[in-house]
Amino acid sequence: MKQLYELHAEVCKTLANPKRIEIINLLRSGEKSVAWLLKKTGLLKANLSQHLSVMRQRGIVKHRKEGLTVYYRIANQKIVKACDLMREVLFEQADERKETLKRWTR
Repeated sequence: MKQLYELHAEVCKTLANPKRIEIINLLRSGEKSVAWLLKKTGLLKANLSQHLSVMRQRGIVKHRKEGLTVYYRIANQKIVKACDLMREVLFEQADERKETLKRWTR
């Protein structure tokens, strides 16, 4: 069981980066080329490659080559669902904070 916790923590560490979350969001609609991801993220090629490599090692994305072009996609759509669920939690927390502030300022 401890090994499962360790693997879970490794995936969470991988996702604990704003650029990686952005990459996941960009890939949610399907496979994209590295060139397209470079344009959308504004990252340098070396930085994007490093992020994609880490995500690939953790099983978050998969890739394929077609000639000189490399394409990436989400390995499992549940990853997108997990990110969406976390975003919902964040919005709910933000709403709760707003309500708390309103009560304090009355």
